[in-house]
This record gives sequence, structure tokens and C-alpha cells, in this order.
Amino acid sequence: MSTIAIVDYGMGNIHSVARALQAAAPEATILLASTPAQLQQADRLVLPGQGAMPDCMQSLQQSGLLHCLREQAHLKPLLGICVGEQMLFSHSDEGNTDCLNLFEGDVVRFHGPAFYHPEHQRQGLKIPHVGWNQVFQQQPHPLWVDIAQNSYFYFVHSYYVKPVATTLCAGSTHYGYAFTSAVAKDNIFAVQFHPEKSAQSGLQLLHNFAHWKP
Repeated sequence: MSTIAIVDYGMGNIHSVARALQAAAPEATILLASTPAQLQQADRLVLPGQGAMPDCMQSLQQSGLLHCLREQAHLKPLLGICVGEQMLFSHSDEGNTDCLNLFEGDVVRFHGPAFYHPEHQRQGLKIPHVGWNQVFQQQPHPLWVDIAQNSYFYFVHSYYVKPVATTLCAGSTHYGYAFTSAVAKDNIFAVQFHPEKSAQSGLQLLHNFAHWKP
């Protein structure tokens, strides 16, 4: 029986993620991991995140989990969720924050003529991007198994990742323009949306993660 550790560094709705994982993989042991030893002993890791990037990185540093997470991220399946996906990259424009640098690339804010701008009294799409939107699967992956192309998932975010390597992009979404909404490489898969809030498609993705053997 596999143990899935949710990285508990004080940010993100970890209890919602834990409930969804338990529903998707009832045979697994779901652990809220707040010590390096718990991360090391787990078979799989889930890195959630919610709120501002500077706060998330500071909390991860203060939790004492940062170094161990970087180490374990190379050794076992890891799923990043929302800001947890963004944290995997080099740098975020939100607060000019250095991130984990597991993937090369930046985290940038939605911008451009498609979006509402109060100073210019310009109408357009609202930021943050909140609600259901489609994900186009850019490449086959075990975590997409039994999830239809262009399925809807639930988003809440103002920033998104821009990988340097386009081969990292596993899924994209259109909001004003196309942006990367899922990334994958080796034993890491990460998504901008919230699978725990995404009904059956989200549960299927969590189920696939629980059984993934990269």
C-alpha cells in the first residue's frame, strides 16, 4: 500500500486535497507531512500551494522542508498543484521571488489587451482567472488516462508558468491567450488548476497519480 505525502508547510487547502486523494485512491495512506522524515518515507509527494508566492516560499523555508523537498523531488512521483506548480520554476514575478528552480522558466501575470485595466478604463477579462476552463492535452501522459481531451478543470490564479523548454508543456488553456496549464518531466507532473475541485476529471487525475509508475 502506497503512502502519499501532502507537503504541509502552512499554505494551501491541504485538507481538501487530502479528502480528494482519499476518495480517488482509497487504498492509499494519505499523510500530511510536516517533517523531512515524513517526506523521505513517503512513496509519492503532492505539493499544494495557495496565496502569494513570496509567502509560500517563505513558509516553505521556515518549515524546514525546502532542502528535503528539492532532494525528494528527484526520487519519487511528485504532483504540483496551483502555486505548487509555480514553485517548481526558477523565478516568479509575484514579489520578485526565487523559487525551487527544478524547472527553468518564469511565473508571470496575465497581461495584455484582452484583460480589464481599471486605469485605462479598458473592458476585458478579469484577473484573477476564476472558474471552469478547458485543458488541451499537449502530449500523452499516464496522468491523462481516461480524461477526455478538452475536459474542464477549476482554476483560481493571476499568474501562470512560462517554461523555457516547450517540451515541458503537458497541457494548455485559453484565457485571453493560450498559457501552459500543466507541465511534465520524468517523475514530476504539475498543474495550474485544482484537481481537488474539478469533479470527476480531477478525481481521475488524482487516481492516475496514485497509480503512476514513472
